[in-house]
Amino acid sequence: MFGLISPSNLRRLGILGMNRRNIGFIGAYNKRKNYRIADNKLETKSAALSRSIPVPELYGTIERQFQVKTITEQLEARDSFVIKPSQGSGGKGILVITGRNGDLFVKSSGVEIDSREIKRHTSNILAGLYSLGGRNDSAMIEALIAFDPVLKDYSFEGVPDIRVIVFRGVPVMAMIRCATRESDGKANLHQGAVGIGIDIGTGQIVCAVQRNRIITQHPDTGVVFGELKIPHWQQILDLAASCANMTGLDYLGADVVIDRIRGPMLLELNARPGLAIQVANQAGLRHRLATADKIANLTNDQDEKIKLAREQFSQTRVGRGQLALEIV
Repeated sequence: MFGLISPSNLRRLGILGMNRRNIGFIGAYNKRKNYRIADNKLETKSAALSRSIPVPELYGTIERQFQVKTITEQLEARDSFVIKPSQGSGGKGILVITGRNGDLFVKSSGVEIDSREIKRHTSNILAGLYSLGGRNDSAMIEALIAFDPVLKDYSFEGVPDIRVIVFRGVPVMAMIRCATRESDGKANLHQGAVGIGIDIGTGQIVCAVQRNRIITQHPDTGVVFGELKIPHWQQILDLAASCANMTGLDYLGADVVIDRIRGPMLLELNARPGLAIQVANQAGLRHRLATADKIANLTNDQDEKIKLAREQFSQTRVGRGQLALEIV
């Protein structure tokens, strides 16, 4: 994974690899029956609402192919919206519409498409083109997030989201994913979005990477990342930690967006969160997970878990700039 670093140094730095993640954490701590809520965005939304966890408004769903022909009528009064697969992964199949131009729909990239493209995309979602395992799926139509103006220049045309890794109810690592022109306005690292590590203790920026290379400013807006401090940080950690009890999953990734009016909202969950977050934070997960395990053994109180996590995982506490990791 880290081509410039020897295996012994990877172990010393506490880098978590895919096999250890899959067997030692996902397999060991996540019961299969509990995957349902995380793997289906409709299930996630329903569970969150039952616990008064804020989520983006759901405009409607398309579940059968015969319903596709009516979708433009459903969207007639909507100038902006998002269409996504209920069981999608990796940001695939998400269509973001930011405005209208007559009969045309304007994507976040500025490209205009017609109703035929909307129907084609929705039909592909139902056919399972973007879903886990290629299973038949349903399409969700959601409100477009009006994200916090503090984050405006840190993302190109798309909504930045914050990924928080939670282990046994303890937030252990976080990053914000910011869209770029290359990623077509989507916060997907594999498509060229920027991943920015966040100090768990303070909500301040640690490091930014794009395509696994360290950068200091956004490639499209030119804004310098080091000046960013995430607003509502305590609330974000609390929301993410709450998802452990909600799902019964002890190892998960919670994706949070910050709406300018409603504040932090849960976007989706991931029972198999990726490992690139370690590069964005210039830190390994293994040591933090061991510490989080001890914290969880000390207390069942969520507020106390977050308090201890902020103390233990602060980059200021451990020394900023201590690591210099890059994937090659």
